[in-house]
Amino acid sequence: MPVPATLEFFIDPARCIGCQACVQACAECDTHRGQSMIQLDYVDRAHSTQTVPVVCMHCDSPTCAEVCPADAIKRTEDGVVHSARKPRCIACNNCVLACPFGVPKMNTEMQLMMKCNMCYDRTSVGLKPMCASVCPSQALAFGTREEMARLRPSARPVNTFQFGAQTITTKVNMMVPADDGPDWVDVTAAMHEPTIGHQMLDDIFDDDVFGGDGFIDLLNDDPADA
Repeated sequence: MPVPATLEFFIDPARCIGCQACVQACAECDTHRGQSMIQLDYVDRAHSTQTVPVVCMHCDSPTCAEVCPADAIKRTEDGVVHSARKPRCIACNNCVLACPFGVPKMNTEMQLMMKCNMCYDRTSVGLKPMCASVCPSQALAFGTREEMARLRPSARPVNTFQFGAQTITTKVNMMVPADDGPDWVDVTAAMHEPTIGHQMLDDIFDDDVFGGDGFIDLLNDDPADA
């Protein structure tokens, strides 16, 4: 039975309180074989304890399935991308390396790629995924767009993600501020934000530090001229 088209999964990272209730509940799902398929990542551990839940985004064109040489990963008609099928998975890790969201994990003991399948045994009959059913802050929600619009009037769902020149659309939605911003999330934009130590890197290219030639010029200098 497919997941009802009217029910969608929503992630609101700003609401995550890092309680790990989702991590514990995920392992109890009958389709996860005792393994938790959700993880919490720190946003900037050096400066904050803020966490964000990371689940499979269930891409419309799943890279994990495209790179699987054994055709072990299937996307059903309702848009859910499933874990690798045990009889076919050859534990090559292609899917683990290819996923732009860093979701699939290799269970080395089972020699099997495992990932979030949106609690298919529950969502296919209209129930919430385990994580969404226990999240106390509703950072993870499962329902209709109309419900989310009523409950979150200051936010809107986005399911388009930009990775450089690559655009990926997903079944799972990310809640973003309901302003006039773009209808996509530029994932790689964060790479251009200043990071710890950037001043040192800037110094490398500072002419004043390297006597007016700059570091690149120094690299290009012929050692014989020293």
